[in-house]
Amino acid sequence: MQFAELLNQSEVERIHEASLELFESVGLLVKNEKARRIFIHHGCRADAHSGVVKIPRTVVAEYRQAFVPTFTFMGRDPRFDKTIPDDSPVILTASSAPDIIDPGTGKLRRATSTDIANIAFLVNELPGYDVFSTSTLANDAPEGQFSLARFYPALKNCLKPIRGNTPDLNDLKQVLELGAIVAGGQEAYRERPLITHHCCAAVSPLTLDVNSTEAIIYLTERNLPCYATVAPIAGMTTPMTLLGTLALGNAEFLAVAILKQMVRPQSSNIYAALSTVADMRTGSYAPGAIETGILQMAHSQMADFYNVPSGGYIGLSGAHKNDAQAGYETGMNITAAMLGRTHMFNTGGLLSSLMVFDFAKAVVDGEMGMMLKRLKRGLDFSEENLALNVIAEAGPGGSYIELDHTFENMRDTALMPNIATRDMRSNWEEVGRLNANTRALQEASKILSRDNPAKFSDEVDTRIRKRFKGLVNGDAQWETMKAL
Repeated sequence: MQFAELLNQSEVERIHEASLELFESVGLLVKNEKARRIFIHHGCRADAHSGVVKIPRTVVAEYRQAFVPTFTFMGRDPRFDKTIPDDSPVILTASSAPDIIDPGTGKLRRATSTDIANIAFLVNELPGYDVFSTSTLANDAPEGQFSLARFYPALKNCLKPIRGNTPDLNDLKQVLELGAIVAGGQEAYRERPLITHHCCAAVSPLTLDVNSTEAIIYLTERNLPCYATVAPIAGMTTPMTLLGTLALGNAEFLAVAILKQMVRPQSSNIYAALSTVADMRTGSYAPGAIETGILQMAHSQMADFYNVPSGGYIGLSGAHKNDAQAGYETGMNITAAMLGRTHMFNTGGLLSSLMVFDFAKAVVDGEMGMMLKRLKRGLDFSEENLALNVIAEAGPGGSYIELDHTFENMRDTALMPNIATRDMRSNWEEVGRLNANTRALQEASKILSRDNPAKFSDEVDTRIRKRFKGLVNGDAQWETMKAL
C-alpha cells in the first residue's frame, strides 16, 4: 500500500537538525550516574553540578550508524514471533492500568493478578493481537513481588510474546529469573528471550531518569530486547506547537537510542512514542486527541529517516466507557498511524486515558487490529485479481453469488468481523438489539469459558512456585461472566 507523509525530505532533515541543536545548546539532564559516565566516555560533555549532558552532533552521527532496522518479539511458541517492520502492523494491548471495569458488575475496581491471567488468555485467543503487553497492575501482589504478580500470570496464560515494565532493577532481575525458568534455563532464555522490556527512560522535557535508564543499560548489556517510549505533551512538557513537540520528542528518542548503541553496538530498538497535546481548557491529559495520531505519523516518518522500526501508544481514548468516543478516538488515530507507516500499535483495552482496562474494549480493539491488518494488505494487485474472465463468465446483468470463484475468494477478500453487526434491522431486533459493547463482552465470555491451551505444564509451574514462595495463583478464572 502507499503511505502518507506529513513532512517532505527537507522538513524531516530540519527536525533532525533541530534535535541536534537542542543537544548542543540546551542539553540533556541525565540523572543516572552510570549513564552520564557512558556519555562522557563516548565524547559528550557533562556539567558535574547540574548533571546536564551536551551531546555533539558528531557523536550522534557516529552512533546512528549502528541503528538496527528490525526488532523481534519472541513468544513461548515460536509460531507467534513477530518482527517489525516485516510483520507489521503488530498489535499490542496497552498497559499498566491500575483499575478495571469488572466484567460481572460493570463497576470500577482495582485490577488483580487474576485479571491479568484472564486478559492474557483472551489475547492469546484473539487473532487481532500479536503481543500481550501486561494490561494492568496487580493490586493483590504479595510484598516484594510487584512485578512477578504481573509477569507470572501473563506468561502462564499466553503463548504470544509478552511485553512489560518493572519499577527497579531488583524487580527486573526477578522477572528475568522467572523468564529463564519458563524458557528452560538461562542459556535457553538468552537464545529466546520470551519477554520484551519497555520503559519511559526519557521524561519530558529532555531528562533521563534513574531507574528506567538503569534498566535500559542493564538489558542492553545482556543483549535482551528492550526499548523506551517518549511521551512529550504539548503545552505541558513541550511547546504548544506540534513541530516543537516533535523536535523535542525526537531528541529524547535519539538520546536513548544512542545510549543503547554506546552500551552495545547494533542493539535493536523501536522508535516508540506517545506524543500528544494537553487540553488547555483544564490541563487534562488527552491521549485520544487527533493530534496524537498526527504526531505518531510524524514520529514514524522520523523513524523511517533513521531506518528503525516505529510504534507507540496509539489508539487510546479519554472516554470512560466503551462508547462512541472510545470508538472514534481509537479508530481515527490508528488509521492515521497506519497510513503514516507505523509498525507497532500499543492499542488494546484501555479507557480513561490509560487508567482503566475494559474487556469489551479489548475485544473491539482486537477486531480493529484485524481491520488494520486488512488495510495494510490493500488491493492485492494482480491480473488474476482483476478477474476479467469471471466478469466475462457472469456477463451483463449476471450474478456472482453462485460462482465457484466467489466461494473460493470470499474469506480471503473480505474480513468477517465477530463484533460488528451486518444483519438486517429486523434480525438485530429479534436477537435482542445488542450493542457492540454487549456483543464484545459475550465474545470475551465465550473465549474465556473454553479450555486454556497456554497453561504451563505442572513441571514448569512447580519449579516456578518452588523458587518464588507465596506467588499469586496466576490462573485464568471467568466464573463471573458465565451468566452472560
